[in-house]
Amino acid sequence: MVRLSTRTVLFALLISGCLLAQQNQPPTPPPLVPDPNASEEALEEKGDILRAQKHYLDALDFYKAAMAKQPTALLWNKEGMTYLLMQRVPEASKCFDHAIKMDKMAPEGYNNRGYIEQHNKNYDKAIKYYRKALSLRSDDAVFHFNMGTSYFGKHDFVRAAQEYRAAYMLDPNIFERVSKTGIMAQSTSPENRAAFSFMVAKMYAQAGDVDRSLEYLRKALEEGYKDIKKVYTDAEFASLRDDKRFTELMAQKPQAIQ
Repeated sequence: MVRLSTRTVLFALLISGCLLAQQNQPPTPPPLVPDPNASEEALEEKGDILRAQKHYLDALDFYKAAMAKQPTALLWNKEGMTYLLMQRVPEASKCFDHAIKMDKMAPEGYNNRGYIEQHNKNYDKAIKYYRKALSLRSDDAVFHFNMGTSYFGKHDFVRAAQEYRAAYMLDPNIFERVSKTGIMAQSTSPENRAAFSFMVAKMYAQAGDVDRSLEYLRKALEEGYKDIKKVYTDAEFASLRDDKRFTELMAQKPQAIQ
């Protein structure tokens, strides 16, 4: 009977374990390659799915393949938004310029181009693009919201409030939707974030949406809004001051998050 050393046994177990692990591993999926025989619509739809799954490079391949068959302003916009999600702003800007050139009556290209200028803090240029988008589609809440954000960046809070209010009237969920998508391009300074939250709290209070008003009021407190005492004097908060939750919130005074 042959006796194996402990080292040999351990080595054999290690090898067998590695082989077993390799066998149990799922096969590597084949690379996603656009089907040259697929229709433009099918390629675009696959690109949309891949972009939603955050496979941005693959999405771009499918959009470009669709574009090779039938270029459209919508495809240029989708390609630009994909670049934007990848933080590749110059490429995104070029795509939106192509979208505008291809269809001067489509508002999405102007809105997206405005967002690029807003991202670069060129607020006056952004506002011009948003105005053009709104001239083509005046009832779009996102366009109004984006213009409000550019006015906000300029510290023109009166016009910002007007645009935000217009956005809210068209879509009461606009602030929730935009914040969740992460495309809110306002100033990153704590002071401006706090002022924005207070402005939204006032807007919701005026509309009678107490729950959301309190939510944004708490944000304003946490972000260190300096003029928080205005809640006791501004007419918009009159109905809120009778709510027990408002009293409790102001008594707690959550500390500003550094």
